[in-house]
Amino acid sequence: MNLAERLEAHIRRGGTSKGLKLKRVNLAGINLVNRSSKHGFDLSECDLYRANMKGAHLFNLTLRNGSLMKANLNEANLHCADLQGTNLLGTKLEGARIDNINVGEKLLQEGIALKKKKEHDEDAAEDNFEQSEEIYRNLRKRAEDQGLFQLAGQFGYKELIMRRYQLEPWSFKWIFSMLVDKLCGYGEKPENTVIFSMFLILISAIMYFVFGVNHGSERLQLDFSAGLGENITTFFMTLYYSVVTFTTLGYGDITPFGVTRFFAALEAFIGSFTIALFVVVFVKRMTR
Repeated sequence: MNLAERLEAHIRRGGTSKGLKLKRVNLAGINLVNRSSKHGFDLSECDLYRANMKGAHLFNLTLRNGSLMKANLNEANLHCADLQGTNLLGTKLEGARIDNINVGEKLLQEGIALKKKKEHDEDAAEDNFEQSEEIYRNLRKRAEDQGLFQLAGQFGYKELIMRRYQLEPWSFKWIFSMLVDKLCGYGEKPENTVIFSMFLILISAIMYFVFGVNHGSERLQLDFSAGLGENITTFFMTLYYSVVTFTTLGYGDITPFGVTRFFAALEAFIGSFTIALFVVVFVKRMTR
């Protein structure tokens, strides 16, 4: 029996499967699918550095806190595999099935980088962020190859986050990257654009309410001498005007004056840009 067959038989007999040292071993075509249980075999903390696992069947396998660094997993089946905390740097995944793969909220290197950043070890943090970006890029490309565009979007989003962490804080590129993230999640979160739009409309309405706008010959503005009901009605009128301005409809029944002209112009400019951004992001998500 070759090593792959021996290891497979050992694990199926209930032998020790955690913490195995399997560096550079040839496990091509190994079948570690646990058909007798809904839970896969547990190979947590196993070291498979540079192991050859081409064409391996690893459906539902648990390999937490281990190492697949530079391992050959080309054409392997990693469907539903749990790889949280596992080192995936340089892992070869060409043709590998990775749908429903679980790499956790943070990669191993990502967690190390955040820790080093708190310790003000900038060189180590940058190195680990760069490694994290490389891993997410590799996963994104493999997901795109298989038509798993939602998964690819998740990995792509994390890839760009890792790239931003490598930029100089408060530099122009860092600020621009942060704004794109908050506005649309790098094209992956249209809900961010909706939330920003609602926030802008509400803030602008408050500005119009405080500083006043004209409604024909009548002034719509906060009036401390008026009753609560009247002020609420006035606020909803300014909220209506804010929506009209944001969408650049411009009915003309309410007009700004003084400083509110500046707020109206700014809201109209940002609103037209935000609407266009939402359309692009929404279409991108819906056409996958």
